Amino acid sequence: MHIAFLTPEYPHERISHSAGIGTSIRNLVVALAQKKVKVSVFVYGQQENEIFVEDGITIHLIKNRTYRFMGWYWHRKYLQKYLNRYILSEQIDAVEAPDWTGITAFMRLKAPLVIRFHGSDTYFCHIEKRHQKLKNYWFEKLATQKAKAFIAPTAYAGKISQELFDIKNKTIQTIHYGLALERFENLNPEIFENGLILYIGTIIRKKGVFELPEIFNKVRVKFPEAKLVLIGGDSSDVQTGISSTWQILEKEFDIDDLKNVTYLGKIPYQDVQKYIKQAQVCVFPSFAETLGMVTIESMALQKPVVNTNIGWAQELMVDGESGFLVHPQDHLLYANRIMELLADANLCLTIGRNSRKRVEAIFDIEKIVQQNILFCQSITDQL
Repeated sequence: MHIAFLTPEYPHERISHSAGIGTSIRNLVVALAQKKVKVSVFVYGQQENEIFVEDGITIHLIKNRTYRFMGWYWHRKYLQKYLNRYILSEQIDAVEAPDWTGITAFMRLKAPLVIRFHGSDTYFCHIEKRHQKLKNYWFEKLATQKAKAFIAPTAYAGKISQELFDIKNKTIQTIHYGLALERFENLNPEIFENGLILYIGTIIRKKGVFELPEIFNKVRVKFPEAKLVLIGGDSSDVQTGISSTWQILEKEFDIDDLKNVTYLGKIPYQDVQKYIKQAQVCVFPSFAETLGMVTIESMALQKPVVNTNIGWAQELMVDGESGFLVHPQDHLLYANRIMELLADANLCLTIGRNSRKRVEAIFDIEKIVQQNILFCQSITDQL
């Protein structure tokens, strides 16, 4: 079997941008290659055209092109032509693409198309109750019509996407993102910095970052030495149009609390684990995700997580056992859960151990890769 992945991001030194989508794709394709499945990754929107092989995976960097007229159409037709050339010459059995921007909207591919619901603009606008441009919905809707089947990282994301795009008589399979657990080992979970609270994610409203100032303020009433560290790229703010969300967020913190807040910006992926291991508690008060890679990464490293309780999050952990689920706007309860953990190192260790067991049972890439292989085989067998 030969599976291709079309994506705008992928974790690699020659690729400028990668976030949760890229990480989840890399975890999967590396595991597929280890199972002797042939894999090609087509990364569009790049600064150069290049093809190279790494870890048994063929990676295509596709240079971004500009067009004077209807670039949104001709860009997709160029990618279609590029993909079809290799579908035929390399005998690719299936192509997987993300739902974001409806990149496959006008493509006629010579292999079955599977769309994975990483999180479309339509999905996020619905979750956040934001207005969506009609053009964006149109692209994503057309893309779903071209797909033969769909994969959702959580049942929640699949159900919402199915309703939004009115998908009927097509398979939507829930397959979680997976982790290579040997890369997420914490040999000394009992060693951490007391009072260190860690947030990892883009500094953007939908991640719930504007809930943190009040939550942290409540925590510091009882734990004045508590520290909050934020890691992640800055972004423009959809409500104000200001180019830096962090500049707005920084002003929301109490002046005294801000002395205990550190924003590190975006740091190398390999350095993130160090901060997770150092933290006593990880917090993810998000309003909009399809799963949340960094949540399960923190759980795998035996960290107690205070997570959002919205939809998808209820599939990640059992409240009170392998983490805490709290609505981001319930600041008092959210702060109380954090304080329970800060006050009890043994509780941190217990929940951390349970978190690791939960990840081993549900998010182990060895199990996830088999689910993906069987699903792709079922799609190609229907031809």
